Amino acid sequence: MMDIEMFREYCLSLPGTTEEVKWEDNLCFMIERKIFVMSSLTAGSLALKCNPEEFEELVARDGITQAWHLAKGQWIGLMGLEVMPATELKRRISESRALVLAKLPKKIREKYME
Repeated sequence: MMDIEMFREYCLSLPGTTEEVKWEDNLCFMIERKIFVMSSLTAGSLALKCNPEEFEELVARDGITQAWHLAKGQWIGLMGLEVMPATELKRRISESRALVLAKLPKKIREKYME
């Protein structure tokens, strides 16, 4: 299981990631100022972008819902880090970053080509 420090370290290990606290208690991880993962510092919940084709399957799982105030069918909310095994959570964080990056202009995307 991933703890909050492991979660933070993993997010910051992704190229170009910055962090900022927004809306008083949300630790946001961003690429080019666009949020790809957000964690509530008080509730312990988190939100991340997902592939819309997987949305229904994900929210059918215990502890996963539509993320509040974020694009319907595109962002999931996890009640806590323990909702997913660490390996799956890392993969989903990486996918969330890739989905956000894909919406940015080509010139910006090219900076992060691996």
